[in-house]
Amino acid sequence: MNSYPKYAQVKDRKYEINTDFRIAIKCDKLAKSNIGDEERALAIIYLLFGDEGLKNSQDWKDLLAIALKYLNCGKEKQEDDEEEQEIDMDFEQDWEYIRTSFFYEYNVRIEQNTYMHWWEFYNLLCGLSDKCILNRVRFVRNFDIEQIKDSREKEKWIKQKEQVKLRKETTKTAEEKRLDELFEKQLRGG
Repeated sequence: MNSYPKYAQVKDRKYEINTDFRIAIKCDKLAKSNIGDEERALAIIYLLFGDEGLKNSQDWKDLLAIALKYLNCGKEKQEDDEEEQEIDMDFEQDWEYIRTSFFYEYNVRIEQNTYMHWWEFYNLLCGLSDKCILNRVRFVRNFDIEQIKDSREKEKWIKQKEQVKLRKETTKTAEEKRLDELFEKQLRGG
């Protein structure tokens, strides 16, 4: 039996956490987005705790702290985690690699309606071997081609890196636009 959290306690109130891994992935995307800090915080609170979390503004600070710890799988965020690291994976862009890797490694099919707790999903993701497609792609993305002296070999690596590089996202998805509208409505008291 797992001990993954399903509720958050703030003073005398108990909030149900939307524990589906897809919600945590949306939160991750929001955390990396260009929206303002307050909008980002409220969006994460809404995604994880729903209307109940939004309507109790006195709990927002506590809910956000709980949300961040939950999204970090129960670990406190370290200050050195804030350093700018080269991103070698994107949940959305690498989704097919993730699905394929889960099937290859664990014989688990992740479909549209598959429920999996965020912590379980994350633990499985971290446990993938170097043989799976996702980690092979990440290896190519991280490989330092400057150490290659042979020009033909270097050219091969440049092409491989180009094939699997992550796109920079600049436009909002329909879901992000819908969430923006919902939060503006909520902030206006509607």
